[in-house]
Amino acid sequence: MTSCSRVALVTGANKGISFAIRRELCRHFSGDAERSWVAVQQLQTEGLSLCFHQLDIHDPQSIRALQDFLRCEYSWLDVLVNNAGITLKNADPTPFHIQAEVTLKTNFFSTRHVYTELLPLIKPQGRVLNVSSMVSLRALKSCSPELQQKFCSDTITEEKLVALMSKFVEDTKKGVHQKEGWPNTTYGLLKIGVTVLSGINARNLSAQSPGDKILLNACCPGWVRTDMAGPKATKSPEEGAETPV
Repeated sequence: MTSCSRVALVTGANKGISFAIRRELCRHFSGDAERSWVAVQQLQTEGLSLCFHQLDIHDPQSIRALQDFLRCEYSWLDVLVNNAGITLKNADPTPFHIQAEVTLKTNFFSTRHVYTELLPLIKPQGRVLNVSSMVSLRALKSCSPELQQKFCSDTITEEKLVALMSKFVEDTKKGVHQKEGWPNTTYGLLKIGVTVLSGINARNLSAQSPGDKILLNACCPGWVRTDMAGPKATKSPEEGAETPV
């Protein structure tokens, strides 16, 4: 087993906010599992210590392989940052219902699966961060009052949230999502899901193991110059990484 003081895992691609988060975490401590070997090599040239492990968050076997690697190599996790995600451009010709199915599968359902599988490895006093977006606030305001009440309820459960997210996908397939009170944005809706899921999981952690004090949050990095947000965004990746770090 590798000897190291702290271990952090950042999911996501080899650039943008994830890359900047990795760099800052590596400056604080030396454990970090990576997705891209190219990113690893670049950060190693800066004198930072990290390692690479492949992860396809769509694939349960890939998640379990990463879990096994972490357990055998380190035996624990101090920090988990869930930042893996996709979005489609506004001009993308992909039918809306397919956009909904694909983006929610990655950004919500697969992120939830990663968290569920890796939670047993997180040490007491550990940290979990789900990267959300300010777009979720606008999307929430575009929901019907009934949906807003459900999403904002202090008693919403993970099962009820999953049912809501699944219903959105089904309603888009039927072409009735706006009639049913949903916003006309897949990315905004899925980020509502990420934020609400974070609140549910934080409450569950507090209730189940108050002495462990695992801190779980969602955060909005802001409008960051990445391939996803475009070159006109107001923040650099380094500035976007400040809040998550």
